[in-house]
Amino acid sequence: MTQTKPQSSSQSRIKELEERIASLEEKLLRVSNVYRYETLQNLLKENKWLEADKETVRLILAIAGQTEIENLRPSEIEHIDCSELQVIDRLWLEYSDGRFGFSIQAKAYQDLGGSEQTTIEQNTELVEKWGDLLGWRDSGNWVKCSDLEYSKNAAEGGLPGLWWNSPYGSKMTNYFLARLLRCKINKTASQQ
Repeated sequence: MTQTKPQSSSQSRIKELEERIASLEEKLLRVSNVYRYETLQNLLKENKWLEADKETVRLILAIAGQTEIENLRPSEIEHIDCSELQVIDRLWLEYSDGRFGFSIQAKAYQDLGGSEQTTIEQNTELVEKWGDLLGWRDSGNWVKCSDLEYSKNAAEGGLPGLWWNSPYGSKMTNYFLARLLRCKINKTASQQ
C-alpha cells in the first residue's frame, strides 16, 4: 500500500495561488474589453470627479449599445451585464476610499428599506428619501446635476450621480436599482 505524503505548506500555498489566478482569469474573461475602463480609472485616480461621472454615463451607454441616454429605455437596463457594472463600481470604490460607487448607493437604498419589490412598486417616497441621503435633493427638490458636489466632500454614495438623471425619471431609477440588487451590487466597500 502506497502512502501519499501530506502536502507541504509551500505546495498548499502554490495550489491556493493557482486557484486564485484561475478565478481572476475567469472574471477577466467576463469583461469584454478591460481597456474600456482605462479612461474612467485615470480620471478617478486624478480625482476628476465630474469627468469620471460623465465617463461612467458613457460607459453604461456603450455597454447597453446606445450613444445617447435619451435612447436607453428602462426595460433595456435588465440586460446590462452585471460584471461590467461591478467593474465600474470597484473603480469608484477604490479611488474614493469606499465613499462612492453603485454598491454604496444600493446599500443606502436597502438601509432605507428598499428592495426589489419597492423598485417594482416604484416607491417614489423611498426614492426621494434615498435622494436626500445621497445629497441629490435639497429642501424637498431634486438638485440639478450641474449643482451636485463633485469632490470627495460629496455625501457618501453621492457619486456617480449623472447616470441617475434620465429622461425617464424615477422609472429609470427604479429599473437601475433593481438591476443593481439583482447583480448583488450592494456590498460595502470592505466586502468588495
